[in-house]
Amino acid sequence: MAVQHRLVRCRPDRVWEVLGDGNRYASWVVGTHDAREEDGRWPREGAVLRYRLKLGPFTYDGRTVVRIHRPPERIELEAMAGGYGSARIAIEVVPWGADTLVVLDEHPLRGRGFSVHHAAIDAVAQLRHRGMLARLARECEDGDGGGS
Repeated sequence: MAVQHRLVRCRPDRVWEVLGDGNRYASWVVGTHDAREEDGRWPREGAVLRYRLKLGPFTYDGRTVVRIHRPPERIELEAMAGGYGSARIAIEVVPWGADTLVVLDEHPLRGRGFSVHHAAIDAVAQLRHRGMLARLARECEDGDGGGS
């Protein structure tokens, strides 16, 4: 299980504003390009986000489904990876004084990714999550002017 957290220097409503805009997904999710809301319902439960993942010369068209949407505290997503299965991604938004603590928890849920999950995969996920949370913080703080 890969869990990371980051203190974001803005109010929780600003974090929710960014999380709630599916078209901005590629601006903070590492490796993601061309993100777009499929049906204009993002981030309501059942809404779908389509995107392209790029890793070097390899690309993959993916989709993520909102499974739980409980603002202002939590959103849980299922990222589908075709034959590899899916992953659960939970994002918790916690008020922290004038700032916001964001906790990201991701782990394999179904398919091959679940059956081959081990500590080395978690280590790579930890690095990716640090980058994602840093990008999310920049995205939130740039539009907020800081929070503290």
